[in-house]
Amino acid sequence: MTAGPKAQARTEALVHDLLDEATADHPHGTAVADATGSWTYLELTRWSHAVDAWLQAQGVGHGDRLLVQVPSDRELVALLYGTARRGAVLVPVNTGMKDYHLRAVVENCEPSLIIVTDPAAARVSSVAPAVPVLGLSEAWRGVAELREKDARGDGHAVEYDDIAVLVYTSGSTAAPKAVVCPHGRMVFATEAINLELGYRSDDVVFCRFPISWDYGLYKVLLTAVGRSKLVLADGESDLVLLRRIRETGATIVPIVPSLAAMICALAEREPRAGSSVRMFTNTGAALPKVTADALRAAFPGADVVIQFGQTECKRVSVLPPAHQDARPDSVGRPLPGTRAFAVDDTGHRLPPWQTGEIVVEGPHVMPGYWRAPQETARVFRLTPFGGLRLHTGDFGHVDEDGFLYYEGRRDDMFKHKGVRMSTTEIEAAAADVPGVKAAAVLPPADGRDLTVFAVGDIDPHALLRELSLRLEPAKVPGVCRVLDELPLTAHGKHDRKQLIRILEGTTP
Repeated sequence: MTAGPKAQARTEALVHDLLDEATADHPHGTAVADATGSWTYLELTRWSHAVDAWLQAQGVGHGDRLLVQVPSDRELVALLYGTARRGAVLVPVNTGMKDYHLRAVVENCEPSLIIVTDPAAARVSSVAPAVPVLGLSEAWRGVAELREKDARGDGHAVEYDDIAVLVYTSGSTAAPKAVVCPHGRMVFATEAINLELGYRSDDVVFCRFPISWDYGLYKVLLTAVGRSKLVLADGESDLVLLRRIRETGATIVPIVPSLAAMICALAEREPRAGSSVRMFTNTGAALPKVTADALRAAFPGADVVIQFGQTECKRVSVLPPAHQDARPDSVGRPLPGTRAFAVDDTGHRLPPWQTGEIVVEGPHVMPGYWRAPQETARVFRLTPFGGLRLHTGDFGHVDEDGFLYYEGRRDDMFKHKGVRMSTTEIEAAAADVPGVKAAAVLPPADGRDLTVFAVGDIDPHALLRELSLRLEPAKVPGVCRVLDELPLTAHGKHDRKQLIRILEGTTP
């Protein structure tokens, strides 16, 4: 059993260096598994070289974009590393992305080649008529032929500042927005995260998230740093989720609150003593304490690690388990080699415990958005020392030891009855009520009252009464709706647009 993290995170390394170093250390260890099989690190390396050679044959060169809309299986992992070797740019998009948004992404990133699932090839060709579109089976036959010949690309030099991936962020129906992710910054973020999490060669990481989302993408890189085994399970049925976690011997399970709640519900119906899981890692939204406690009860001995981050810097902070009792409301300390603190409206740093916008500095801050100079200038700003400062749009404060406390997104914060508040704090109070499994809040707007939605065995009036015991009067919602489940986005966050439609009675 060996630990993967180094003494400090590097800025001068390439994405595919992580794979090559893991292969040199652990060639016959399992690198990645999916529903159809697995590859060792040595096999994955050879497949990545074949992808590099195949892309060269397709005329894909340095800086060219390769757009892929395929399931998160082994082939996509090989495409990630092979594209990195070529010095090209991988643009992974969710398989659920509709043509309306896909067309906008194509126009924005101008790919040289598109790879999609076989049934989607003809349709996507009509969406992007000026770009070659290949089905995955056709593309992979060519890659496999080169793999049989142990082919490699021509060894084009790749620099640390070259772009490795464009990650299109979710949550907006406006023009697409992609975070530019260079090799060196991705490697730094990965290694800095692992200095806190400590992936190991005996770890099995059960990843339920698509590689098109940075949470899934970085699991590929983190497992390489840790020499761990990655189990890709984005296509697994919800009904077999707990069984698959047990069957695969998972030791690390990345979660978002909705996935955690699902795991807890399954564990209640399928209790079993003993568990191989040693760590759950949460991101995406605040994890209710009741859910965290339920995970620990269902998986004795497992840590539940709180994380806070944005695609624009990958991860802001991690709260190690050793600090959770002393700082239960904190989202952690900044990654090693980085800084995070609150600033006022003029950009000046605030003292401990004063609320302001959270800003982040460090080698993990990405350089901006792809072909969006105005948005880049607003969010990514130069520090007095020439580095980059990310203005997150999140609000919170730090304590005297530098631990971060998240209070809400700019969009989540509002004034109601003269009192400043956030949806986050009201949701946390609702989740604390016995019987409530999950909660979401809509701020008042356009004649709509402050509203809380809840999932669980509780009467709406009882929930409002319980909230009145936990919150000051202005923060108690005027309306409560109990649902069978909360509508979620593809990344497991509350779908507030759908909640508004539910409230207005306009859902289909």
